[in-house]
Amino acid sequence: MKGYASLLILGLFVVVTLSAAFIVDEREQVVLTQFGKAIGEPIREPGLYFKVPFVQQANYFPKNLLEWDGDPGQIPTRDKTYLWVDTFARWKIVNPLLFFETVGNERSAQARLDDIIDSAVRNFITSHPLIETVRVTNRKLDTFEEGMDEEDAKKKGHLGEVTVGRERITQGILEQAQKKLLEFGIQVVDVKIKRINYVEEVRTSVYGRMIAERRQIAEKYRSEGMGEASKIEGERGKLLKQITSEAYRKAQEIMGEADGQSTQIYADAYGRDPEFYSFSRSLNVYRETVSPNSSLVMSTDSELYKYMKDFK
Repeated sequence: MKGYASLLILGLFVVVTLSAAFIVDEREQVVLTQFGKAIGEPIREPGLYFKVPFVQQANYFPKNLLEWDGDPGQIPTRDKTYLWVDTFARWKIVNPLLFFETVGNERSAQARLDDIIDSAVRNFITSHPLIETVRVTNRKLDTFEEGMDEEDAKKKGHLGEVTVGRERITQGILEQAQKKLLEFGIQVVDVKIKRINYVEEVRTSVYGRMIAERRQIAEKYRSEGMGEASKIEGERGKLLKQITSEAYRKAQEIMGEADGQSTQIYADAYGRDPEFYSFSRSLNVYRETVSPNSSLVMSTDSELYKYMKDFK
């Protein structure tokens, strides 16, 4: 019996010790509660701690940064342009005791963040025009597109002057949300706009305008190309006529020189023996005018008959 009693006592001691001891690591902070109410100061340093077993309870809360990702929503800007805005934030629990007493757990804290940060985002987006939400500075936009007139590009690129800018808007959202969240023991470390886009109706209109602009630029390219093609064709025809004319001129010059040389050669050849030249010419005349079926009537004193009457 004594052995069983000893084992029972030892078992109770182990159970009590395990229920009384708890460990806090460097990523955690603990609030002790007794019958549901917080007691003492929060435990922030890592280590081994003890509590009253079965009476006190250790409530763990993360010490590191936590993520909040808002639901995308449709928000109008001050100039009545509807945007689809998606934001995110990083936060942490800086007062675990106040956090426990006000919201209790992370799930409830996320709901508080949804209400407060979403409200701050809506307030700042609706209070500023579109240009302030999407731009940071007045840096000159490089919106000149090839094929677009410079004047049209300047009109397109001039969206207005930035006086606040996106960074100051997000900073304002952070400060406004932080003031309301401090009473819950929450510190918002950063708030950023993850994505901004036009709503579906506006996107359709914007895409249609972009398509029309591209078609206009394409038509301009086509007309310029046709003009260049006509110009090249005209230059080609002009060059072809010039080459043909020059070739014809050179051919005529060569033919003239050849005829002149031929005539000179004939003249030199026949000048040596005029009688032979006269005889040769007469034979050519006979060949061209007389055929086997020809009949000629000539007088005896005809020059053409001169060589025939001596022929035997």
